[in-house]
Amino acid sequence: MRRPIDILSTGELLVDFITAEFVQTLDEASLFKRIPGGSPANLAMNMARLGNNAMLVACVGNDDMGHVLRNFVEKVGVDVSNVVQVDDPTTLILVTRSATVSNFQPYRNADYQLSIRQFPFQRFEEISIFHSTCFGLSKKPAQHVILEAAEKAKRAGCKLSLDANYAEKIWPERREAQRIVAEWSRLGSMIKISDVDWNRLYDNQNPAPDTVIDHFLKMGASEVCFTLGENGCWVGNGEENHFLPARPVEVKDTTGAGDAFWSGYLTAHLEGRTMLECAMVGRKMAELKLNHFGPLPDKVDRNTVFEDLG
Repeated sequence: MRRPIDILSTGELLVDFITAEFVQTLDEASLFKRIPGGSPANLAMNMARLGNNAMLVACVGNDDMGHVLRNFVEKVGVDVSNVVQVDDPTTLILVTRSATVSNFQPYRNADYQLSIRQFPFQRFEEISIFHSTCFGLSKKPAQHVILEAAEKAKRAGCKLSLDANYAEKIWPERREAQRIVAEWSRLGSMIKISDVDWNRLYDNQNPAPDTVIDHFLKMGASEVCFTLGENGCWVGNGEENHFLPARPVEVKDTTGAGDAFWSGYLTAHLEGRTMLECAMVGRKMAELKLNHFGPLPDKVDRNTVFEDLG
């Protein structure tokens, strides 16, 4: 049964400074556009844009950028009552605007200063999905806090979700990352991972989709989505696997496309749609984001996103 709060997303809320031009390296960049970012925050905002009831647990600095971010996320319709401002500066990331895979340089401060007191445990039985990312789990104290909250969310009947968006720049200890992704999978989670993230996390290029899906299912995941960029995506749950091709789209920026995809996927999941239907809605959201530089509009037409389902 669907619960009153559709999703609690936790991890990083930060500032992305994305190059105004398409560039290969930050060396080539001279102008940047300031955009609210962080994968869990992007997901929460996109879920809210689709009309879902979304909550964010995160830390920003007690500074101008912290105020800007908190206000921006709240304006989109996300519950930010558990977004806390701390003494450390707000985290920022320099990002290359790219039609394929972006390069980036993080400057981390406030984002990983999460406290267990920020989580509304008394409301966990009202939450449908508890979501986080490898970025959010990559550094203590946030790592321990999010894992503890995830265990409690599981006991309260929440469905767990993880974007395994691993990058060595964020999390140099690859074996630790593998262990924690396995721990998250053990909780019966839904796992999303891209081909780029798979290669970074397991140092294994061009795996068979069945290999990727089975890897997480054997660790306890309930459902796996393996995205391949312009080559489409695979979904599987141990009983069935499906492939969904990508469609041609004008790419204005790839940053945040994975978050957009997963917001559509989870929105369809909350409606009880099949895995393939979830992937179709995710594809539509990703197409909207790829064709848009910067955040999506505050409201996204839900009917348009679901139109491929008929």
